[in-house]
Amino acid sequence: MDTAVKTKEIDVVILCGGKGDRLKLAVCDRPKAMAEINGRPFLDILIDYIASFGFVRFILCIGYMGDVIEQHYLGKKNNLEILFSADREPLGTAGAIKKAEVVIKSSPFLVINGDSFCQVDLKSFASFHLNKNAFISIVVTKAKERNDYGSVTLGDFQRIDGFKEKTGGNKDSFINGGAYLFQKEALSFISAGQSASLERDVFPGAIASQRIFGYITDGLFIDIGIPERYQEAKQIFSKKIIKES
Repeated sequence: MDTAVKTKEIDVVILCGGKGDRLKLAVCDRPKAMAEINGRPFLDILIDYIASFGFVRFILCIGYMGDVIEQHYLGKKNNLEILFSADREPLGTAGAIKKAEVVIKSSPFLVINGDSFCQVDLKSFASFHLNKNAFISIVVTKAKERNDYGSVTLGDFQRIDGFKEKTGGNKDSFINGGAYLFQKEALSFISAGQSASLERDVFPGAIASQRIFGYITDGLFIDIGIPERYQEAKQIFSKKIIKES
C-alpha cells in the first residue's frame, strides 16, 4: 500500500554543531557547515536542495560558532521556517537531536548531516519509510572507492542487520548517506543531556528490537569534512551536476 507523503508536514533537523577540526586547515573562521562553496555557504546549498522536495520547516542544531549560522539565517527572507537548537556543550549527533526534541513537531522527522551531501529523492525516501512502517530509515549508498567510512549491512527486504565503524570494507559495501527518518518515539533511545553518537550509541542498540531499514540510492555522495573533500565538493558544485527535484 502506497502511503501519501506530505513533505511540508515533515520537520527537517540539520546537524551543524560540530567543530570540524579536520577541516580547520582550509576553513578556520566559521563552522564547518558554513564553509564557502563557490560563493555560497554549504548549508545554503543543502537547505535549498532539501526544500526543493517540499520541506519547509527546518531546525538547525548549532554549537561551535553557532552565532555565525544564526545571524546568517535570521536575516534571510524566504518561505521557509528556520529554527535553532543550540548546544552549550558538544552533545554528539544523537545528543543534539535529543536537545531539539522540544521543537520537533512531526513524526516522522528528517535528520540530515550538515557536512555532507547525498543526492537522493527525499520524497521517495519518505514514502519508503512510511510504507515499511519503519521506526528509523537510513539512506545508504555504495562505498565506491572510499575505505574510511563505516559500513551498513542489509538483510531481507532492506532491513538493516548491522553497522561497522570504518573497517575498510570493499567497494560493494553500503555506507551511511547521512540522511535519516525517525519516528519521534525513537528519541526514547537517547538520554537527555548526554553526549551520544547515532552510529555508535543509538543505531546498534535499536536494530535488535526495532524496524530499521536502509533506503538505497546511487546518487552522488560527498562530505566536506577534510580539506581534500572540501576542494572536491567545490569542483563538483561548480560543474552544476547536482540536480534538484
